[in-house]
Formats: sequence, C-alpha cells, structure tokens
Amino acid sequence: MNTPLILLPGMMCDERLFAPQRDAITDRPVTVAAIGGADRVSDLARAVLVEAPPRFALGGLSMGGIVAMEMAAQAPDRIAGLCLMDTNSEAEAAAVANRRVPQMARVAAGELRAVMRDEMKPNYLAEGPGRAAVLDLCMAMAEALGPEVFLRQSWALMTRADRQDRLRAMAVPSLVLCGAEDTLCPVHRHERMAGLLPDAVLEIVPGAGHLPTLERPDAVNTALAAWLSRVDTEEAGR
Repeated sequence: MNTPLILLPGMMCDERLFAPQRDAITDRPVTVAAIGGADRVSDLARAVLVEAPPRFALGGLSMGGIVAMEMAAQAPDRIAGLCLMDTNSEAEAAAVANRRVPQMARVAAGELRAVMRDEMKPNYLAEGPGRAAVLDLCMAMAEALGPEVFLRQSWALMTRADRQDRLRAMAVPSLVLCGAEDTLCPVHRHERMAGLLPDAVLEIVPGAGHLPTLERPDAVNTALAAWLSRVDTEEAGR
C-alpha cells in the first residue's frame, strides 16, 4: 500500500480546504485531521499522533503546517515525508501576537463573522475570478467551527515554539509550497524553510495567495503527486 497521507488545515478551516486534493489523491488513504480541540500546539500535535498510523506522510497548510512541525518534533520516526504549505517555522512575532488580542476580544463578544470578514479573510487570497467563491467557503468553514475554536487556535499560535532546528533534522522527502502572492506567509519564509530541510523541493504557485489548495488546486495536486512519489520510493527502500 502507498504511504498514508495526513493533511492538517489552516486556522478556522476544515476538511473542505483540501477537497480538491482528496478528490485527486486516490492511490492511498487520505485523512484530514481536525486541529481545533486544544489551545497549545503541542497538545494539538499529540492528539493527531494518537489517531495516526504508525508511519505516514504529513502535510499542513498555515496553522496546519505549524502543527505538522510540532508532530515532527514529537515523533520524527513516524513521519515518512513532510509537506509545509503557506506556513511559518518561527515563533509568533510580538507584533502579530499583539494584533490577535483585540481580535480575540471581539470574537469572545460575538463578532466572529465580522473579524473573519474584515480583518482576516480578505488578506488571504490573490485576485482572480474564483476569489469570491473561495472567500465564501472560508467564511462557511469559520462559522462551522465557531468562536471557541478561534480562541483556542489563536492562543495556540501565540504561544508556539520555533521549529527551525527540527526542520534541519528532518531528512525525509519534503515539499515546501506557497502561493506566489501570499502576504501572510511570504515566499522568503518558504525559501528559508526549504533551505533548512535536508531533502526539500520548493514550489511557488503563481496566481495564488495563502490558500493555493483552493485557489490553484491543479498546480498543488501536481506538486503533491510528485512529492508523494518521492515518499513512496524512499519508503520502498527502507
């Protein structure tokens, strides 16, 4: 059997973030794990590992990538390949953490929809004909998860550890991918992560912002297929 794949969605996203990838990847088990049940990245990672198979390929987008790096720190021998998409290997910058505090206060006061609409989702995507539909899906995912998940995830992101050293030790087939127009997690961060990983391919997706899995799914699917082929070849030789 080909290597099982676990995918981890970004903040206030659910399995719908990876719907095009789940439709395209039919040669192996694919699981999209929820990461909204705790307010520490370490606890979120531990919860996914409890349910994961003994060895698997792991991909995460944005916050999902942050949890994936924590899983790599906790259980490096179980991860056959690592895919990091539109994410950040560093601890949260103080300026970003400071911006989260009023957002959290507004969400706690019942303004989740307004916060997502006005302060977060408009910054996520590149311009293009499908942008409105993707934004609508992002809002639907956020509302389905609700304010408690927003607050837990915000706190987890604020208190996360720097995982750059862990990347240096992950000598497995890796893919670092981001949208060329991602302003939240820009290209230069991905260039750095790809440089830290011993066996990484860097893919920059034209015409995509922070959510290339939805904005440019065909390009992402092609990159994932090539990465998974590398993972399977490596696993076959173990």
